[in-house]
Amino acid sequence: MGDPTNVGDDSSKHFGTVDYLVFTLMLAISAGIGVFYGCFSKRQKTTKDFLMGGRNMGTIPVTLSLLASFFSAIALLSVPAEIYLNGTVYVMIGPSYFAALGVSAYLYLPVFYNLQLTSAYEYLELRFSKPVRILASVVFAIQMILYMSVVIYAPALALSQVTGLHLYGCVTTLFGIVIFYTALGGIKSVMWTDVVQIIVMFGAMIVVLVKGGIDLGGFGNIWKVAVDSGHIEYFDFDPDPRTRQTTWTLWIGAFFMWLAIYGVNQAQVQRYLTLPTIRQAKTAIWLNAFGLLGLLTLNCMTGLVIFAKYSKCDPLLSKRIRTTDQLLPIFVMDTLGDFNGFPGLFVAGIFSGALSTVSSGLNSLASITLEDYVKYFYPNINDRRATNISKISAIIYGLLSFGLVFIAEKLGGIFDVSFSIFGMIGGPLLGVFNLGMFVPWCNSKGAFWGTFTSLVVMLWLGIGTSLANSGKPSVSKLTLSVEGCSNFTTAPSNFLNQTAKSDEISEFYKISYYWYTLIGCCVNMLVGTVVSFLTGKQDPRDLNPQLISPPCDQFVKKFVPLHIQQKIYWDLGAHINGDIYKNQMHNGNHELGEINGKS
Repeated sequence: MGDPTNVGDDSSKHFGTVDYLVFTLMLAISAGIGVFYGCFSKRQKTTKDFLMGGRNMGTIPVTLSLLASFFSAIALLSVPAEIYLNGTVYVMIGPSYFAALGVSAYLYLPVFYNLQLTSAYEYLELRFSKPVRILASVVFAIQMILYMSVVIYAPALALSQVTGLHLYGCVTTLFGIVIFYTALGGIKSVMWTDVVQIIVMFGAMIVVLVKGGIDLGGFGNIWKVAVDSGHIEYFDFDPDPRTRQTTWTLWIGAFFMWLAIYGVNQAQVQRYLTLPTIRQAKTAIWLNAFGLLGLLTLNCMTGLVIFAKYSKCDPLLSKRIRTTDQLLPIFVMDTLGDFNGFPGLFVAGIFSGALSTVSSGLNSLASITLEDYVKYFYPNINDRRATNISKISAIIYGLLSFGLVFIAEKLGGIFDVSFSIFGMIGGPLLGVFNLGMFVPWCNSKGAFWGTFTSLVVMLWLGIGTSLANSGKPSVSKLTLSVEGCSNFTTAPSNFLNQTAKSDEISEFYKISYYWYTLIGCCVNMLVGTVVSFLTGKQDPRDLNPQLISPPCDQFVKKFVPLHIQQKIYWDLGAHINGDIYKNQMHNGNHELGEINGKS
């Protein structure tokens, strides 16, 4: 991503007193919510309140919190830049939102909600064994710590771009605020600050979009510029998995990425379980899908507005900025820099996106630390000590992520990095939950070695790709021009810099990161299933039916004839009588733990 300080010769002079007041007000509101829930709320007395909001949160705050958690600063900075560089094909990711959230609501949510767990990884112990639970939990912790360091760097970059403040001063401020209100106020503080922050995010992007549109003669003119330049493209059915972004990658690859986030990610599952009924949880998920679509639309339109403004004088080739992550900040300063308060609103919006993501991550990490690690050694820990440990955990994880920011700035563009992190680690995690919910004969050995193998493969692919492409900037699909720049001449180019020849990089390392989640999931499920059959597959008769995804279980009960059910389960090694199986299903709501499904 590079050091953004002193980029843009005169941008810092536009950030005045009013801008600082707007920006400070947003920070003060976030901190104030933390103080309220930490010090004055009478309903914040137990660990259940601190981590799960007493399981009585409202649908709207949970919806907005779900939206803010993983569609934040990364999207606000990188999606407009993606549209600017590569055209509108990215909008085809929209259908994958609805597909992934629908599958999450009806295949994954019922399992987690019926079990009423605090840690999603407790499911893996009930279904498999303690080692599988710990492995998945540790992997999730690594994922979130890395991701938080990347997502916190993005708004710090934007802030240093428009104010001239030192980059690491911005990073320190961000982490100080978010650690404070997360550790003090718990999940209620996190979700209510998410509500404020998502409103600020929408407001900032709408202001930028409307003002930019007016300055450029309306959206009709902007659309004409985009069409004339070849920026409007929705379908690209190139089947080559090495092609970074096609309709297939956005429909299929992105579907699995979002499924890993909304289906099994601790931060999202934890929010579902703060609602009092499963119907409210499903409603929150569907409302969130429309929120995602709204943010996608805003960001894509903003990308077209930015292109219309710089179509004749690209700020990358003219050296006004150094990375694509700085496109939106420089556009804001060029468009709104002379209006007091607007740059401050923009910075507050970007800041809000980062704070919401990091606070969600810290709270989810505190939850798994208590449930997956601390209670393993101290199962009878008292409530007050458990709450204090959760708060200390949030602080420690925040400091760890803060330390990794110094590495995050060297990783490349935030868009590519964030997708790669979720693919490398989210794929194996999605795979192990799929083995548990959809493969009833998978045993604990299969789940463990499937997860471990897929992690090795994906880290090899992801890290190898990063090293192979180190120092080789991305290619823009469309031509960038500087013919309208004064005192600057160069040939039009579709490269930010010259890239390496294709034969210099192994074909294996050219696979689009959109496919990472699917690859990791498939490797896990394949290895897990094979190992299970080789080591003695799980007897489905010993599984609590609540550990299997209800639609999968109901398909066997309702749509498959009884004599075929008998044959299926005989072939799978269950060796059970159809009547016994049928009775087990009808009387399957026994206490959890009576049958935990360990192989």
